[in-house]
Amino acid sequence: MANTPYPESYYAASANVAPPRPTLQDDVETDVCVIGAGYTGLSSALFLLENGFRVTVLEAAKVGFGASGRNGGQIVNSYSRDIDVIERSVGPKQAQLLGQMAFEGGRIIRERVAKYNIQCDLKDGGVFAAITAKQMGHLESQKRLWERFGHTQLELLDQRRIREVVACDQYVGGMLDMSGGHIHPLNLVLGEAAAVESLGGIIHEQSPAVRIERGANPVVHTPQGKVRAKFIIVAGNAYIGNLVPELAAKSMPCGTQVIATEPLGDELAKRLLPQDYCVEDCNYLLDYYRLSADKRLIFGGGVVYGARDPANIEAIIRPKMLKAFPQLKDVKIDYAWTGNFLLTLSRLPQVGRLGDNIYYSQGCSGHGVTYTHLAGKVLAEALRGQAERFDAFADLPHYPFPGGQLLRTPFAALGAWYYGLRDKFGY
Repeated sequence: MANTPYPESYYAASANVAPPRPTLQDDVETDVCVIGAGYTGLSSALFLLENGFRVTVLEAAKVGFGASGRNGGQIVNSYSRDIDVIERSVGPKQAQLLGQMAFEGGRIIRERVAKYNIQCDLKDGGVFAAITAKQMGHLESQKRLWERFGHTQLELLDQRRIREVVACDQYVGGMLDMSGGHIHPLNLVLGEAAAVESLGGIIHEQSPAVRIERGANPVVHTPQGKVRAKFIIVAGNAYIGNLVPELAAKSMPCGTQVIATEPLGDELAKRLLPQDYCVEDCNYLLDYYRLSADKRLIFGGGVVYGARDPANIEAIIRPKMLKAFPQLKDVKIDYAWTGNFLLTLSRLPQVGRLGDNIYYSQGCSGHGVTYTHLAGKVLAEALRGQAERFDAFADLPHYPFPGGQLLRTPFAALGAWYYGLRDKFGY
């Protein structure tokens, strides 16, 4: 079959050396077959291997080919909906359990980096930047909310303080989360793949799952082989296609765009982001940015509903970058790329089980770097018979997008347009 390479991006160009993994060409047996070698799949595999399971991972392209290797590289805590919104939907008991887990993903990342010596340019500190007084009020409420769930590494920033951490005149204030931070996302996932293999896990690249044969001993079929397992974990997220049709109606692939400048040099980089924190603004359609290890500005934003690849990514993102940093008007853009994430109507993850032995987690809704690492632990717990935390996610209500698969994209785009107007006019 054809060898699918990484899409061109700064991350692919600066990735650590990794061995090619063989295509599956045999019939094999294992305890758990994981579909997808991104953060969710590899986090699941690591926790399972550490607990004595045999694990085989199938990847349609290359490790980290999807969102795990293309995202903004920001460690952002909690979910795409905050815990108070969840509480109004599901009640205090379930929200309490979800709230306790909301800050665990970042800790798991740091534990993995330390335990397996993963070289991924890990930096501490993330800033939520408020453009309006209303957004600043939301951050003040969010700080109180997060502290209620034991998350205390937070500092509110007034207008003077935020100027000390980011050289942007747009912001009236912000909140610093020192347990946030940023990483080279592709190198993180490559390091996790190496950790999986160090524990005896098997990863097959260029081996897409084309069919799941359900039953007491399910079988995952690829073009040239098959895996018989006791359990299956479906972790393809926005790249799963129609492999599991019953999941498709309640989720929608969306594209986001990222650019990377030429290296800025130490002096200019230090002026822009003196403490080397990552930043995201508080708009519904938010912008996010950070410095790479070699002092490039990596800047992302925007959403393309339905996951089309825009013809000119730089034309979409560069104006956003210059609005934040007009001092970069003469700086060259070296890389521009897009990647897909999976959106749910509730903007909360879809987690569940099909039958007795097929588990899934997907639909991080743009908040996946930390959640996916938590998801791997929660899925592994469920396979070991400890389902309380799994059930807290699995019991979240999910609904189909209005208009079904045919009309979900224009309906979502209309909603984004409405919220974009709210951002623009400060409502």
